[in-house]
Amino acid sequence: MGRRRWFLASIVALALAAGGAVHGRAPAALPQRLTDGDFWKLIQTLSEPDGFFRSDNLVSNEDTFQVIVPDLQRLVKPGGVYIGVGPDQNFTYIAALQPAIAFIPDIRRGNLQMHLLYKALMEQSADRAEFLSRLFSRKRPEGLTALSTPQQLFAAFAAADPSDALFKQNYQGILATLAKHGFPIADADARGIEYIFGSFYASGPTLQYSSSPAAGRSRYPSFAELQTATDAAGVARGYLATESAYRAVRSLEQRNLIVPLVANFAGPKTLRAIGTWVGDRGGRVTTFYASNVEQYLFQDGIWGDFADNLAALPTDATTTFIRSCFNICVNTSNNSRVVMLLDSVPALVRDHRGGLIRTYYDVLGRTR
Repeated sequence: MGRRRWFLASIVALALAAGGAVHGRAPAALPQRLTDGDFWKLIQTLSEPDGFFRSDNLVSNEDTFQVIVPDLQRLVKPGGVYIGVGPDQNFTYIAALQPAIAFIPDIRRGNLQMHLLYKALMEQSADRAEFLSRLFSRKRPEGLTALSTPQQLFAAFAAADPSDALFKQNYQGILATLAKHGFPIADADARGIEYIFGSFYASGPTLQYSSSPAAGRSRYPSFAELQTATDAAGVARGYLATESAYRAVRSLEQRNLIVPLVANFAGPKTLRAIGTWVGDRGGRVTTFYASNVEQYLFQDGIWGDFADNLAALPTDATTTFIRSCFNICVNTSNNSRVVMLLDSVPALVRDHRGGLIRTYYDVLGRTR
């Protein structure tokens, strides 16, 4: 019996070895850290050409994005791969879902510049108050502690005066931190970072999403309003709500595991390249946050290309899609213009292939 068990075990081991040696090698694992060189190489090799969007989109205009966090935490397994578009609302989802790595593809190179700015500031800043002091170029108010609420944090910084000297010092600190990594920041990217950083300096906690032509800016929530918002039960879920949430995001930044990219969701390269990179390491995309990008993809007649790109991502039955619906899906109970919707990525791909999705309204009617 001993020899027979040994023989069977040998067969199983050989089978596993053969099955794992795809293309002659075993798949790598998702990294616990990216080297500076690998981080920059991913940005360079996975990105597509810079594109146009009507807004700088420095701050989210989705004032209800925290509402879905409890549902996401029930649906999404930690340790996978997060993909999301836009500015820092991604950090709230990342802090809640604890992915192994996050990719932030956006059609605007300005979004990549913003995330490099955030990366540098977080690496320099041990806690939330230090981070906000640098972000707003305002002296850290006295009395803020690790237990300070978001309301206390932002009230304190709203009362603090911006400092031109701190702005210049902190901007140079951002460039120095990126240079320390060895990232070859082009002059155009340095100017883009300076413009974005200048917007936070000028407006501080009141900075809002803006669009062109600029009309009705007051309808957009400010940075402070977004960070002091809660879920439907009144629980603060923002990445600046607690020190632990901030540290979760900062840790990924310190390990080069939040990777900003320039990409068109319907483009031929980036999403498919992410899928290949993740699949080669045996990973799975667990979350895809698209905001309302699908609205523009349908307008341009290229949503089907996006769905085909989604199909190229390694997923499982739990992989969850997050979309926002403006105006059409208004929820009068919270007096907001936007409703956050959850969907299943595999089901979305299946129904696309089955010809069941033809218009933007077809995806807005979907729920998980």
